[in-house]
Amino acid sequence: MTRPDLLTDDFRALSARLGSDPLQVQGPGGNTSIKGDGVMWIKASGTELADAMGTNIFVAVDRNAAKAEAGGAGDGTCKATVLDPAVTLRPSIETTFHAAFDHAVVAHTHSVATLVHAISPQGRDAALDKLAGLPCAMVPYAKPGLPLTGEILARTGPDTQVVILQNHGLICAGATVAEVSDLIADVERRLALPPCATAHTPPADPAPTGFAWAPQGWLATDPRAAALARAGSYYPDHVVFLGPALPRGDHAETPPAILVEGQGLALRDGATPSQRAMVQCLHDVLSRLPADWDAVPIGSAAEAELLNWDAEKYRQALAARS
Repeated sequence: MTRPDLLTDDFRALSARLGSDPLQVQGPGGNTSIKGDGVMWIKASGTELADAMGTNIFVAVDRNAAKAEAGGAGDGTCKATVLDPAVTLRPSIETTFHAAFDHAVVAHTHSVATLVHAISPQGRDAALDKLAGLPCAMVPYAKPGLPLTGEILARTGPDTQVVILQNHGLICAGATVAEVSDLIADVERRLALPPCATAHTPPADPAPTGFAWAPQGWLATDPRAAALARAGSYYPDHVVFLGPALPRGDHAETPPAILVEGQGLALRDGATPSQRAMVQCLHDVLSRLPADWDAVPIGSAAEAELLNWDAEKYRQALAARS
């Protein structure tokens, strides 16, 4: 039994609201789940939370089997835990940590306010201070999937409801959809940071061949933002959809976006909605980073893990069709 009754209008509405807000979720990022009586519905890999009200983006899995995979009894993909063999959707690559939470409702977002704190050593300390009084944990960066689930399990307990994932995002868990919605709102209020002025006039010169000037040109004209954008990737979905960092020019790997320093940011003709969303995400994050906070990339080894991972190639392929 797959318990479709778990997919309530309230749960779908929360999922769609998060997915429709670029300060919460960008493109096919983020995931939500709801569980009961051994069944867990979770967003399928490569689908978008924004479509939760009108499209079948969720897949039902055996929660206990997925929880066992979280503990090492399986390959961590949770493909074998799908309850309906006719379903071709894959469970999210983060199904194991959703299953590991005993709370009925779990929401994982790539909240911009959280990312600003989570990519910075000073920001992480500030986040813990700002979230004081909440059942909160801080988890170091790990590759999504089983490695990340292992880090979460090592640093959370049954009462943990808020998790800051370094260089990744936010998890909120609760007994009801309303409780999770309220938790997210509380975290967002506590972590909110205003953006700096990012007004930008597109260059009069034409963009490089095969590209068009993007509205996020501040990333190229602000010296600090440009240096940070070139220095590395700060969270997984940047790597998955834009590649490592932002390059100064086109190259053989056909980057979807390039920084033309002092002029603007150029997007490749035919850039996907997911790629455009991730450019905006980088703009939103760096424009909120306080001047006295550092930003630490995930590093070239972590980037290589993501770029050579079949699960992410699958998600890229689905996103490219949209």
